[in-house]
Amino acid sequence: MKNKKVVVGMSGGVDSSVAAYLLKKEGYDVIGVTMEIWKKDATEVVENEGGCCGITAVDDARRVAQKLGIPHYVMNFRDIFQEKVIDYFVKEYQLGHTPNPCIACNRYVKWEALLQRSLEIGADYIATGHYARIAQLENGRYAIQNSVTARKDQTYALYNLTQWQLEHTLMPVGAYHKEEIRKIAAREGLFVANKPDSQEICFIPDNNYKRFLEEETGKKSVPGNFVDASGKVLGQHKGITHYTIGQRKGLGIAFGHPVFVSEIRPESNEVVLGNSEEVFFDRLIATDINCMAADKFTVGQRMLAKIRYADLGQMCTVEDVRDDQITIAFDQKARAVTPGQAVVFYEDGYVLGGATIQKGIK
Repeated sequence: MKNKKVVVGMSGGVDSSVAAYLLKKEGYDVIGVTMEIWKKDATEVVENEGGCCGITAVDDARRVAQKLGIPHYVMNFRDIFQEKVIDYFVKEYQLGHTPNPCIACNRYVKWEALLQRSLEIGADYIATGHYARIAQLENGRYAIQNSVTARKDQTYALYNLTQWQLEHTLMPVGAYHKEEIRKIAAREGLFVANKPDSQEICFIPDNNYKRFLEEETGKKSVPGNFVDASGKVLGQHKGITHYTIGQRKGLGIAFGHPVFVSEIRPESNEVVLGNSEEVFFDRLIATDINCMAADKFTVGQRMLAKIRYADLGQMCTVEDVRDDQITIAFDQKARAVTPGQAVVFYEDGYVLGGATIQKGIK
C-alpha cells in the first residue's frame, strides 16, 4: 500500500485516531481530516456541551496527527451538513417521524462529500473509525460485514452506502474489540486512549430536542390532543415533536395503568395512546431501498431485520417489492416500529441492504 493515499476522517476520538495509526502501520500514505460542520453561531453552544466536531475535536485530532507524523487538515462541510442532516432531521420530526441523523450524515457527509473531496486531492480511499468491515463478495458486489464485536457493531447506520463509496472505503477498526483499540492507543502514546465515547446526537449534545427544533424553525411546539385508537380525546400533549412510537415515560398524563404512544398523526396534530399490545406490529412498509450485498430483494426472501440501532433483529419474509417500496412480515410481532427509522436486512453477518420505515401494520 506504499503508493495508496487514504484520507482518515478524524473526529478527535480514540477510534478514528487508531484507524489512522493502523493504516499508517500497513503502509498507506495517511492524511487526517476533521470535518467542520457547525454554523459559526452554534460553535459556543456545542463546545460548552461537549459536542463533537467542534474546536476541541479539531485540536484533539491535530494533536493525534502530530503524534503519528501525518498531515492534518480541517475541511468545511457546514452547508451540506445543514441541508442533508439538520434540515432533514427537523422536517422528519414535523412529519411525526423519528429520524436517524447519523445515517443521513454517514451517507451524504462522511461519505459522499468527504469522499468526493478526498478523491479530488488525489486520495484513493477514505477511512473511518466505525466498528464494521467491508468485503467484496463472490458476485462482485461490496458489502458491509458485522464487526468482530457485537456490542459496538455499527453496521446498522451504514446500510445506505453505495457500491462506489464502499469500493473506496477502508474500515480497519472493525477487526478489533473496543478494549483492543484503547490498548493500542495507550501503547502508542495517544492521549485520547481513555477519552469517553460521545453518546448523544452530535448537534444536540444537551439532548434538548425541544429547544433545538424551536430554534431551527423559529416556531413553538403546537399542543394537541392525546386520543385513543378510536379518536376519543384523552388529554392534551405538548406537540408531536416531543413523542415517538413506543414511548411510555414523559407523556405528562396518567391513567393509573401504563400507556404508550402507538401512533402520531401530524395531519390532525394527534398523538394516539394505547396499551402495550398496541405498540406491536406484524409487518412494516419501508421506502428508499438501498441494496448492498444483493442487487435486489425478492418476494418470499427470508432475512434478518433490525428496526433500530440496538435491536438484536428477528427473521422476516418479504411480502412485496415495488416502486422503491418493500413490505415485510415479521416471524414474531415487532415492538415500536417507528416511521423515520431504518429497517436493515442481514444474512450470514452481511448487510443485504435496508430502507426507511414509513409505517407499521398491525
